[in-house]
Formats: sequence, C-alpha cells, structure tokens
Amino acid sequence: MSTDASEFEFGLNSFGDVATDGGRVQTDAEAVRLLVEEAQLAESVGLDVFSVGEHYKENQVDSATPVVLAAAAQATSTIGLGTSVTVLSTQDPVRLYQEFATVDALSQGRTHLVLGRASAIESFPLFGYDIAEYEEIFEEKLDLFLRLMHEDRVTWSGKYRAPLDDVRLHPRMPEGGVPAWIGIGGSPDSVVRAAKHGLPLMMAIIGGRPERFAGHVELYLRALAKYGHQELPIAQHSLGLIAETDDEAKNVHWKYWQPVVTEISKERGFYPPTPERYAEEIEFGALYVGSPETVAQKMAAAARANHLSRFDLKYDLRHLPREVRESSIRLFGEKVAPRVKELLTEDPGDWYLTRRPVARITKDGKAVHV
Repeated sequence: MSTDASEFEFGLNSFGDVATDGGRVQTDAEAVRLLVEEAQLAESVGLDVFSVGEHYKENQVDSATPVVLAAAAQATSTIGLGTSVTVLSTQDPVRLYQEFATVDALSQGRTHLVLGRASAIESFPLFGYDIAEYEEIFEEKLDLFLRLMHEDRVTWSGKYRAPLDDVRLHPRMPEGGVPAWIGIGGSPDSVVRAAKHGLPLMMAIIGGRPERFAGHVELYLRALAKYGHQELPIAQHSLGLIAETDDEAKNVHWKYWQPVVTEISKERGFYPPTPERYAEEIEFGALYVGSPETVAQKMAAAARANHLSRFDLKYDLRHLPREVRESSIRLFGEKVAPRVKELLTEDPGDWYLTRRPVARITKDGKAVHV
C-alpha cells in the first residue's frame, strides 16, 4: 500500500486555548472570536480542515463547539469544519444530531465529527455522569447516534436517556449523516470499535514515537476486513508549532508548552517535562515543532509509517501570542503542506509493519492484548 499524496489532507485543531495579544491575556469573548478568524486564515492559506475540541476548563473556550463552528461556517466557504473531539459520553445524541445537522446546513455540507470517550474527564461530574460507567455510556450513545444518522425514523431504548418511539429528527442531516470518525488515544478496543462500526480512525498521538501506532493501524485494517468494510481514512492528531527556524520554534513553544504539561503531569501522575525530554520528543516523538522543512519531513515520515490520509496539527497553547499562532498557521498552509505532498510524491514509501500487532481480535469482536 502507498500513501496517495494528491488526496492527502491537512487540518488545524484548536482546544480553544486563550491567547495573548500585545502581552495582554485575551478575554474569553475575544478568544472565541479569534477561533473564527483563524478558521478564515486556515482557509485562505489552503488548509483542508479546521476543527475545535470540547473542554470545560479555565483558559479554554471550546465548551460550545457547534456554536463556534456555525459562526465559522458563515465566515468561510470551502474549508471543512469539524470537532477535534466530541465527548459523546456526556452528550445527548439527539441534541448532538440536531446541532450538527444545523451546522452542516449552514456550512453547505462541510461538517464532520470526531467522536471520543474523553481523556480529560471534567465533563462527567459537570453533567452528572459516573466515570465508572465510561465504556458502557460511550457504547450506548454511539449506537444511538449512528442509528439517528443512518435511519429515517428511530425507535430505541437504553439506560442513559429517555426512550425514543418512532422519532424523526429535524433539521435533517443528509442521507447517511455527516462524516464521523472515532478518536483513539491508544486503546486497541477503541480501534476495533471504529472498524466494527465502519468509521474512519483518528489517532491522537501526543507523546512517544508516532511509528508505534503502526500496530494499531494494522489491527484496524484487519478488523475492517473482518467486519466486511472497505479501507477507510486514517488520520493523526499531534501537537506542534512552526516558525521560520528550528530554534525559534523550539524556544517559543517550550515557553508555553512546559507550564501546561507540568500542570497536566500533576493532575494525571506522570513525569513533568524536562528540556531533555522535550528535545527528545521533538527529535523522535510526537511534537511537530520546527522550521517548515523540519516539520514537513517529520509529517511525511508519519504518513508513511501510519498509512495516513490526513494530518491534524494542534496549533494553540494557553497564552501563546496570537501573532505566533497566525504565523504558524500561515507556514503550515503555505510551506509545510505543499512540501509534505512533494515528499510523498517523490517517495511515497510502502505501508508495512515493523512491529507485532498490539492485539488480536476474538470471535466476539473483542481486542485481546498480545
């Protein structure tokens, strides 16, 4: 297999991180408006997708993603608009259908979703869900949401919301619904779930060597075949920053990345970042930080290793200056994306596995670690 450079897509992911402007921290309202401006900028420099996440923390303004995307739909005309992740577990699938049917209508068919269980779990207590039922909630809500997208009328009952009796929702999505991906952070069960439902795979690779996900890709392709589905798109989401030189990118990114990751390390119990680990993550890991050529070479390598058809760059960081964000977006669209396509055309490489699969599939469709 080979990566088709002509169809390769490039996206931006935002978590609604509040920027600084002239040294002043933006208000939440200014940060929301900046997202719409950056969607316009992404379109103007030729990027394919602009996506917004879903979080409920201070300094992140992406808690009402469909509203932001609706505004972006009116401010743009060609770029795809979607979610970096929609925390389906704490959403009402009926309401989610209605919101994205509306966004899709406003954007004239440019909408998509990435559905996930959440790595940040603040929405569970906020909306009254029990984190102990993490898996069961997601499975039930995914089943209902897909039925709502694929069926004209739905009769349904479950544990986590009121039953539906021959319901037809409005406004209507196009037949078959809008494109929906399954987002994964490394769980083989999530890989198999995506394949079982015939959904594209979005891999959130935020640390370690991206090539280690090749086993997940192999598992996904085998599972698709097992469930009778044709091959589907595979994408990667990673963090990064692009500047004119490697040193500029590294120094600026470290200044804003280090305090954020230090804070997260305390919350989740992993080692805090050090300059040495940071340098290693840029050189070999999942940080795409550097000059346009450096980042393009690394993205092309990931595309070959993980059989990608799309790469999404999470470009914002808490208090990163808006002018730095703008420059990174411009360089991504104007220099990195064309260069990656050039590299993949020159040397597409063969997609192959250098590592054993992370799991095998049992007869009942479960992933078992090997």
